[in-house]
Order: sequence, then structure tokens, then C-alpha cells
Amino acid sequence: MATVFIDVPPEPGAWQRLQSIPGLNVRIAEDPAEQVRYLPPELIRDVDILFCTYPPENFAGMASLRLVQLASAGYSQLFGLDLPTKGIRAYNARGIFDVPIAEWNVAMMVALARDLRWMIRNQEKRVWDRAAAFQREIRGCTVGLWGYGGIGRETARLAKACGMTVHALSRATIGPRRNIFIVPGTSDPEGVLPDRQFTTGQELDFLGGLDFLIIAVPLTKTTEGLVGERELRALPRHAYVLNPARGPIIQETALLRALREDWIAGAAIDTHYQYPMPPEHPLWGFPNVIFTPHISGSSLSPRFLERVWEVFLHNAQRFLSEEPLLNELTPEQLNGN
Repeated sequence: MATVFIDVPPEPGAWQRLQSIPGLNVRIAEDPAEQVRYLPPELIRDVDILFCTYPPENFAGMASLRLVQLASAGYSQLFGLDLPTKGIRAYNARGIFDVPIAEWNVAMMVALARDLRWMIRNQEKRVWDRAAAFQREIRGCTVGLWGYGGIGRETARLAKACGMTVHALSRATIGPRRNIFIVPGTSDPEGVLPDRQFTTGQELDFLGGLDFLIIAVPLTKTTEGLVGERELRALPRHAYVLNPARGPIIQETALLRALREDWIAGAAIDTHYQYPMPPEHPLWGFPNVIFTPHISGSSLSPRFLERVWEVFLHNAQRFLSEEPLLNELTPEQLNGN
């Protein structure tokens, strides 16, 4: 018998399925929340499996814990907990946001290419302008995916359907992915879609041939500040930068200079340097920037609960039957590398 504690809102169908799994003793927080908080020690002391977005403040008191299932794709909230040393395995919710974030990527590429922001301003001013700049295509353009995990792979699939050339930069050789959650019918599970592949040390060659750069790596100690002046200057001046990953992966000062000094044509930014971004921040005001409030994929996405619970149910059943689990984080990842 394994004891499970859940600090994630229940999804009705999945909750019923969970209750029917033999071998689980299930507890759920009174008011599930997406925040760090203190939980009653008597509820979590003997828990084997924790399903949450953020571990509780009194996480150290979970003496029986063997598995943490996160309801988020990001996992920086686990840094510093020393899980590998304690023998605690951890899993994230990779895959649940691949579809909405990839769709945001394509929508932003089209919007930037056709200068949708300017057309909307014209509409508001009742200006009739049929300039060629509003009629450009993304077909035939080259998109570069810095990172080729689930978001990169689903973006590649959609980009190829739009007639784009796909370049991918990855630390490891791109190939098949196993034991990772994938929404059926999506992604590039075999890793065969990129037209060109680049690896560490080839960043400038990768950047020099792009029309769009999409950041698709997690925020870790090694990726914070990964894209700076050197990288942004390596892009063609007509290129656009999209960041649906995490704000600090791109150095803030370098991004602002790139936009002010026209090193790049513009940007679409969904992840930021402060939450919420203060109204005086200059990124609000650039006419060639689309600035969205971290909505490319979040817990408010219509399919979020359904998909995150699907991952958890798969893992709960696999845990009991001692099968490989989905989305396991390596010790290196849990140490922030």
C-alpha cells in the first residue's frame, strides 16, 4: 500500500480513476494551491507519493517520501532539496503544454511576419493601409529551435506543416524519446523532423541562418543568461526572437539593446524578468514586440487538468507495478544542471 498526498485540484474523471486503483491510500489537500505553503505534518509525514506544483515549506518532515510528481513542466522549485541524495525520485509534467505553447509559437511567427500589431493600430485609428509588409508569409522561412524537447518537437511539426525549414540546436544528439508524456498525434517522437541539427559549440552557425529564433530550453543554472549580446548580434537583422521558455534565459540588457539598436527585427515575449512586469518596463513600449503575460501555456489552459492528471495516473500505476515512469528528472537536472 502506498500513501499519496495531492495538492493539485482534482479532475473529476481522473479522480474517479485514481480511486479505483488498488494499493493506493489517497489524501488530498483541503484547498489545493499553486504556491509554497505549510501543510499539516500529520497529513504528510508518512506519504510515499507527493503530487503538487510546489513542495510544502515543511518538506523536510516527509520522512517516508519516495516520489514527487510535479504538476508543472518547470522544476526549479526542486533545486536545493537534495532529492537524489535522499533517494527520492521526481517527475515533471513535460508534454502537457507542448500543444498550446507550440501553437503560440506559430501564432507569434505569423503575427510578427505580418506586423499584426501595426494593423491593429491602423484599425483603431480607422486607417486603410494595404502595405506589402502586412502580407508576408512564413512559408519558406527558417525557424531555429534552441532546445528540442517536447515544445521544440511539436513546434517543428507545426512549422513543417506551414512549409518552414526547421533547424534545431541541442546539447545531445537528437533522436527518439521514450517514457515521456506526449499528447497523441503530436510531437516528433522519433526526432526526424529537423532539416539541420546543431550542437554545443555551433551556436553562431545555428543563429546566422535564421528568420525566427525560438527559445525552448528549461531555466537551469547552465541556461540562465544563455542568450546574450554575442548570440543576438549573430542573428540576421531581419530575424525575430520568441521566448515562451523563461525570461532570464535571455539576458535582459542585451535584449533591450538588440531591440533599441535594431540588431533584430522584433520579438514575441511570453516569459518575463519580473511578475507582473511593472508598467514602466521598456518592453511594454516597443512597437515591434508582442508582449503576452505568460499565457502560452499555464494551469488556466483548458486541457491542463486533464493532461496533468493523465501523467500522474500513468505514473501512479507504473509506480505500483514497478515499471519505468514518465518524465523522470535526472540527478543532474535536479541539481540544476
